[in-house]
Amino acid sequence: MPQKLEEFDIRIASDGRWFHQGSEIKRQAIIKLFASVLSRDEKGKYWLKTPVEKGEITVEDAPFIIVSLNLINDVEKEKPKLELVDNMERNFIAGPDHPIFFKKDKRQRQKPYLRLNDGLTAKISRPVYYQLMDMVTRNKKGEMGVWSADKFVVLQV
Repeated sequence: MPQKLEEFDIRIASDGRWFHQGSEIKRQAIIKLFASVLSRDEKGKYWLKTPVEKGEITVEDAPFIIVSLNLINDVEKEKPKLELVDNMERNFIAGPDHPIFFKKDKRQRQKPYLRLNDGLTAKISRPVYYQLMDMVTRNKKGEMGVWSADKFVVLQV
């Protein structure tokens, strides 16, 4: 059965709040449900997709926000893992699967993001960014970055 294309009047604001028909969605359980079926296509469009329906939504910046950072020390490994937590309470380990990158905002300032799954990204909040900057070091090549799970994560600007 092909997916039915729907008109969804849903918008994710740049501060991570979700809106339907102009009204803020307050129930976190509903937002988490929508987030679980969110994807981004190769053209950069955002979709809510279920097995039976699909609808495009508007995302002002990144659909998610990284709200906290945890250092997970592994007794067997020398370097800790950097666990980044988004506003949906999902955990991501910074590294090759979830790189940190920067892109310019409307005022040409560099803003940090984390690549998630399904073409999605999360904007790194200012407090988490400052935590990351406190951990920055240089590798043997002179690149700036942070260590996570024995991998050097280059902070590319």
